[in-house]
Amino acid sequence: MYAVLLSGRRTVEVGKVPRPQLDEPGQVLLRMAYAGICGSDLHYYRDGRIGDQKVRFPMIVGHEGTAQVVEVSEGVTKLRSGQDVVLDPALVCGACDQCRTGRANTCRALRFLGSPGGPAGCMAEYLVMPESCCHPLPPQVSRRQGVLAEPLSIALHTLRLLGPHLPQTMAILGAGPIGLCLLAAASANGVRGIYVTDPLDWRCEAALRLGAEWAASPNTTDMLREILGAMPGGVEVVVECCGEQAALDQALQLLAPGGKLAIVGIPRTNKVRLDINLLRRKELTILNVRRQNACLAEALTLLAGQLHDLALVTHEYPLCDAPRAFAAAAAYEHGIIKAVVRLQ
Repeated sequence: MYAVLLSGRRTVEVGKVPRPQLDEPGQVLLRMAYAGICGSDLHYYRDGRIGDQKVRFPMIVGHEGTAQVVEVSEGVTKLRSGQDVVLDPALVCGACDQCRTGRANTCRALRFLGSPGGPAGCMAEYLVMPESCCHPLPPQVSRRQGVLAEPLSIALHTLRLLGPHLPQTMAILGAGPIGLCLLAAASANGVRGIYVTDPLDWRCEAALRLGAEWAASPNTTDMLREILGAMPGGVEVVVECCGEQAALDQALQLLAPGGKLAIVGIPRTNKVRLDINLLRRKELTILNVRRQNACLAEALTLLAGQLHDLALVTHEYPLCDAPRAFAAAAAYEHGIIKAVVRLQ
C-alpha cells in the first residue's frame, strides 16, 4: 500500500510499505479515508522532535483520521464491515494506575499513532486498530468533517479541566484548529466574552464568525490594551494554543486574580519562562493539557448537532500531493486553517 512517510526534516515522501494484517483478536482492518495535518505533525516535520521524543526516520505520520471498516477479527462485537469510523489515536493499557483512575491520556504505557515509539500513523491507505479505538461516524458527519473530532475532543478536554462551572470571560491565544475548536465548544456551552488573538488575519476572521467577542493579530494590534480596555479587571481564563513564549507572557498579564491559565500549545523549546511575581501576586492556577481523555464521543455528538457547520477544513490534498500539503501547512499559506490528506 501507499503511505505518507516523514523521511527527514522538512522531507515528506509517498512510498510503498507492507499492508497491515489482522493478527490479534479484537482488531479491525480499516481503509483510510481522510487524515488531518496536526500541529504536532508539523513539529515532527520542522524539527524532527517534540521535547525528548525524537523521530526515527522514516516514520508514517498522522493521527487524526476517518476510515471505513474492511474486515474484523474474532472478538469484535460492535463494528461491522462497511461502517465508517473516527480514530482515537491513543492505545492505552487499561491496567496502570493512570488508566484505573480515569487518566487514560497519561497512561504509563500509552502508544500514540504516528509519534516516535508509537505505532505507524494513519496517513496510509490501510490501518489496523483495536475496536476500542474506533468510534462510529454519525451519518450527519462526513468523512472529511470527521477529521475535526480529534482536535475538538482536545478542546472539550480543556473545558473539562477548567472545572464544572465555565468562565464568563476567556482569552484564546492562537486560532489554529484547536484554538478555534475551543472557541466553538465554549460558545456552544454558553461562554460569550471570548477574546482571540492570532497572527493570521483569516484565522481572526474565522474566530469572529464562530462567536468571538473580539479577534485580532498581536503583531498589528496592542492586544493587551484592547482586551484589558474591554475587561479592566482581566479575564477569568486564558488558553494558550500556539506554543509561543510571547503568548505565555501576555496570558499572565491578561488574567484576573484567581484566574486560570490552560496551556495547550506545544513550544518548540523544552523550557519556557513564567513570571513568578505575577503568578504569586495574582494567585494564578496553571493547567497543562495532555491531548484528550474520553471526549471523542462528545465531540462527534457536537459535530452531528450544534457544530455541524464547523467549517475549519479549508484545504484538501490527494495522497500523491501529501508533500505539498505539509509544505503549505508549515508555511501557513494564505487561508489555511486545517489541511487534510484524502487517502483514497
